[in-house]
Amino acid sequence: MSRLRGELMRKVVHISMGGFALLLRWITPAQAALLAIIALLFNLFVLHRLTRRALLREGERGSGYSRGIVLYPAAVLVLIVVFRDRMELAAAVWGFLAFGDGMATVAGVLAQGGKLPWNPQKSWAGFLAFVFNGTAAAAFLIRWTQLAGRDVTPAAESVSFSFLGVGGDAQEFVFLVSACFVAALAAAFAESLATGIDDNILVPLVGGGTLFAATLVQPALLGARADVLLTALGWGALVNALLAGLAYVLRSVSVSGAVGGWVLGTALFTFGGWRGFLMLFLFFALGTLATKLGYGRKLELGIAQEKGGRRGVKNALANTLTGVLFAFLAASTATPEIFTAALVAAFATAVCDTVSSETGQAYGRTHLLITNFRRVPPGTDGAVSLEGTLAGLAASASLAAIAWQVGLLTLPVAGIVAAAGFAGATIESYLGATVEKLDLLDNDLVNFANTMIGALIALVATRIVLGA
Repeated sequence: MSRLRGELMRKVVHISMGGFALLLRWITPAQAALLAIIALLFNLFVLHRLTRRALLREGERGSGYSRGIVLYPAAVLVLIVVFRDRMELAAAVWGFLAFGDGMATVAGVLAQGGKLPWNPQKSWAGFLAFVFNGTAAAAFLIRWTQLAGRDVTPAAESVSFSFLGVGGDAQEFVFLVSACFVAALAAAFAESLATGIDDNILVPLVGGGTLFAATLVQPALLGARADVLLTALGWGALVNALLAGLAYVLRSVSVSGAVGGWVLGTALFTFGGWRGFLMLFLFFALGTLATKLGYGRKLELGIAQEKGGRRGVKNALANTLTGVLFAFLAASTATPEIFTAALVAAFATAVCDTVSSETGQAYGRTHLLITNFRRVPPGTDGAVSLEGTLAGLAASASLAAIAWQVGLLTLPVAGIVAAAGFAGATIESYLGATVEKLDLLDNDLVNFANTMIGALIALVATRIVLGA
């Protein structure tokens, strides 16, 4: 009972601190950053003396401070710095952190409900509480902060996020709530995963990134392309149904992998067209071929892909979701070139990672741990080989070259994408040798992270080259 009371006390403090987000309507970014620094120092050196360590969990009493309680104001400080020209976004993401994450814990502790299928330690009550409260808090705080009367920056002009009845119309209200809902849903899903990453880092990162991406979306562009998108949706559903069925018959995917692949593939075909979908198809074909190569030897060594090389829905999400997200942004924003580069780079990273690891395990002569270059057995997390590295680089370059040939990329951008794919896969090896080895992230989360990293590298580099 005392542990329950202590946890609820922590969350009461956690949620109540969200009230300070209301101040962002009146104070400057510099003043807000100063207050966040003061709060960080207060939480680190003063808070637990005043509360007589009542807010500390059992494992934290030895150190005398709570990592989460310190990370909270640190996360707010980062939000203020990153979104200093868009303080309404800083306020909204603070709302996810305070009211979404906070109420998720309260609901999970107090309410009896079913457990999440992907993480039995989390409940549907907590998940839904996060989405509902996070959406409501973010939408309110966006409009509350905008009422400060600041000059609207050029970056903010594309999306006004106005409330119905307060200088906006019904369409703007729907878009505001929809954007906050999608961002809250993404943050809630990330929080519900057993990643080992503190919620005070994960929630702002995912929620803030998703909400910022939503500000780039121009509904008018989607409306103008509605007929084209609907036609692509129909063709995408048909093509992906045939390919998913064939992949299942050929024992390349499981049932969940076929269903998940159909959903993701259809979405990619809809927003990325046949050229964008071709990138997914090439990744899947090359990845499947690499997985099958030398499978007998991998099986003997105990490092073969489980289920006979069949890939499930988690693998589909890990390697495909990033590409789908950037395909949507390419179709719905005024700068499709940079998001198309990110789309292709996501699959270039995925194919480089898969081909390099599978080829290296089958034919690599010497396997070295990427962190210290010591020899390790094949299949070790973070191990690389010359043969696998060259094969992965060739796969990434081939995908980028085909994207150039079909008109997705210009030649200079194709070179950027090939390099970004290799860089992302290399970072994945490092993550495998560090966070995955320590069981902080599983393989699928590492794969998602490396496709996102590769895509972002390409996005930033392409933006610099194109001057977008």
